Amino acid sequence: MRVHPWVETRVSGSTLATMTSARETPTVREVNLRELPPISRPGSGPPVALRVVGFVGLAVILVSILTTSPRPGLHGDGLLVTIGLVLLAGGVAGSLPRRELPDGQRLVALIVAAAGTCLLTAVQPDSAAFAGIYYVVVIAGMRLDRTLGLVVAGVTLAAVVAVMALTGDTANGSIPGLILSVVPWFLIMRLVRRLLERGREAEALVEELRESRAAHAESVALAERSRVARDMHDVLAHSLSALALQLEGARLLARDRGSDPEVVDAIERAHHLAAGGLAEARQAIAALRGDELPGPERLPALAEAFADSSDAGCELTVTGEPRELTSEARLALYRTAQEALTNVRRHSAADRVEIALRYADDGTTLVVQDFGPGAPVAVGPPGDRMAGAVGGGYGLTGMRERAELLGGRLSAEPTADGFRVELWLPA
Repeated sequence: MRVHPWVETRVSGSTLATMTSARETPTVREVNLRELPPISRPGSGPPVALRVVGFVGLAVILVSILTTSPRPGLHGDGLLVTIGLVLLAGGVAGSLPRRELPDGQRLVALIVAAAGTCLLTAVQPDSAAFAGIYYVVVIAGMRLDRTLGLVVAGVTLAAVVAVMALTGDTANGSIPGLILSVVPWFLIMRLVRRLLERGREAEALVEELRESRAAHAESVALAERSRVARDMHDVLAHSLSALALQLEGARLLARDRGSDPEVVDAIERAHHLAAGGLAEARQAIAALRGDELPGPERLPALAEAFADSSDAGCELTVTGEPRELTSEARLALYRTAQEALTNVRRHSAADRVEIALRYADDGTTLVVQDFGPGAPVAVGPPGDRMAGAVGGGYGLTGMRERAELLGGRLSAEPTADGFRVELWLPA
């Protein structure tokens, strides 16, 4: 397929970009013995009316051969008619399919059909067998390379004309009429072929342009995300880092000077909030820069870290066949487990925690359940007391909203001996 070598898109502030490099034109043209690419896309190929005319014409030729004297037989001229009919039918069957055929098969089939046409024209001059030339010319013009198709059509026409001149009555002008009617069909089929090729080239060019614009839009988005990430790092992350250090210093100073314990606790809570906000800012910066976000593969490390920093044991079980999840779903699973374990550590005296990750056909389910005494954390609409408000900045209410945005659901409720958080995300 030939595509215009330069496709230019004008974007504000950008230069013209080259999409496809120009191809060098060979100095010596070759004869391509391979057929042209098939046009097998639904709705493509010659118009339906042309195909109907073609099949009707083949049927008329067949009926004429079977009903004209001498008729097909096994002796004398009938045997020659039978051979010619077999050659013509075999050539049509071998060259008619619209799908791609092995190299040379269509060419050989057209030659066989041409031989059958010439033989039938000689043996049955009064039948419509000579019209087989139209089939050969149409298929050669439509399916073969221009030079090869011209050679096949020209040689076949010359052979049929020679047979008609040697065996038939040429006084009625049938030979000039045949030539004047066959040649336009070859030109018409070449035109149809070229129009279809141009349409296919135009579709490919439009698709290439669409992909180029999509790639440009993506590059612009990535550049903007990188700029936002730099700004967040330079302003927000640095400010939160300095704030966390100052609060840590204030906490140590207040404790060393014997300040009111409530003041020390308030400073410590503020420090935790600042540290959590700093961690979240760094993760947001990583997300903007396209870094890999945490997902289910980090749940084992999360469970191990919880067990090391808590008196409660933590067990993780994974069932089902793991599958690829979107980055948003991966992050939601990880953050929900992280927030649930944080709430267990802060609000429960549980002696055992179970984390279950289940992959099913309809979705993925994460369950975090603790077993032991403790005050459960309420999950309600905005304005209610949010889970995790003391800690990392992501409460279960926020996780529930994130789940709903992903088309899933999150439930958090007390059980007979603990608390249970369940997240379901659709496949």
